[in-house]
Amino acid sequence: MKKGMKKYTITLLSFIALLLVWNQTEAEVSGPPTIHLRVMETTDLHGNMIGYDYEDRRKTVEFGLSRTASLIKQARNESPNSLLFDNGDILEGNGLDEYAYRSHPLDMANVHPVFKAMNTLLYDAATAGNHEFNYGIDFMEESLRGANFPYVNANIYVEDGNQLEEDDLNYFNPYTIIEKEVTDTAGEKQKLNVGVIGFITPIVAEWNKEYFRGNLKVKNIKETAEHFIPIMKSKGADIIVALAHTGLQSDKGLEEKKGNSVQALSKVQGIDAILFGHSHSVFPVKDELQKVPGIDLKTGTINGTAAVQAGYWGNHLGLIDLKIVFQGGEWKVKSSLSTIRPVYRTIKSKKKEVIPADPLIEQIMKKDHQDALDFLKHKK
Repeated sequence: MKKGMKKYTITLLSFIALLLVWNQTEAEVSGPPTIHLRVMETTDLHGNMIGYDYEDRRKTVEFGLSRTASLIKQARNESPNSLLFDNGDILEGNGLDEYAYRSHPLDMANVHPVFKAMNTLLYDAATAGNHEFNYGIDFMEESLRGANFPYVNANIYVEDGNQLEEDDLNYFNPYTIIEKEVTDTAGEKQKLNVGVIGFITPIVAEWNKEYFRGNLKVKNIKETAEHFIPIMKSKGADIIVALAHTGLQSDKGLEEKKGNSVQALSKVQGIDAILFGHSHSVFPVKDELQKVPGIDLKTGTINGTAAVQAGYWGNHLGLIDLKIVFQGGEWKVKSSLSTIRPVYRTIKSKKKEVIPADPLIEQIMKKDHQDALDFLKHKK
């Protein structure tokens, strides 16, 4: 091919590609209102607010919310519409958490250190994990008061032997509906009601039976979801996000009663996205355990429902990007893409790619971190 003809062909192809992009954008703008909503997740932080290994007494770049925070801010800059959630297991797990429990009085003037850090990131909601109960119910309640965002859980109930099953009282608010102002692809403002509901693995009642017995009980996840999702829809939720502190598979000991896994939850009609945790895994990822029927690893769906799991200790940020279209008088999720972003990775076994720590969280945690180190040094 002659040089002039080659140049002309490249120019023509570029023009055609540009035209296709323009037509696609124009079609989207001129069609029904469309919203791109980004949903972000942290999970199983276990007190790791900064990159420090309290067990080995050393700094690390491999985990810590201060690095996840940089990913969160980057992800927000990429998308005009976003929400941030935490999936539990925050109050127990490392030296900072132990210091907070044993040495840190919690009242209106003393917020638990983890929430000093988390509050700076403007979380929209969270759910409790099983480790929230490790130091007792009273300590958990005192700690959660320091969160500047709501906690939701639908399947923990108050234990009362005098009540009938249908009169059971939820221990937490089972759900919340966030009235979110968003900008659609045409640049117009829209109101989107995002329902957020929380769940926990029922094994927590066995693992923390000294606190649950006579006080709290936990019901089946799938059955609870089937009860509350229609209620949330009737209350005006346009889309529904489930915060599920349970694994892709049920915990050992729960196999006889089906419905306590993310796989089971994904089959509940009306749930648009599931953010899960507990098992310290990541999803989606190329793994033999995730190559099972109903899972699409390319888009990150489970039985057609968007899902993501963001590892543990702040080593990943989970993202679900939803395309939501207004059709037939309601907002509907038309497509989704789930991804995970690590704070640290090794490229070709040598080069290290490290996300920088957020300086605000590092500064906020400076005193509590030093106090925790002093506590650990002198504890018996």
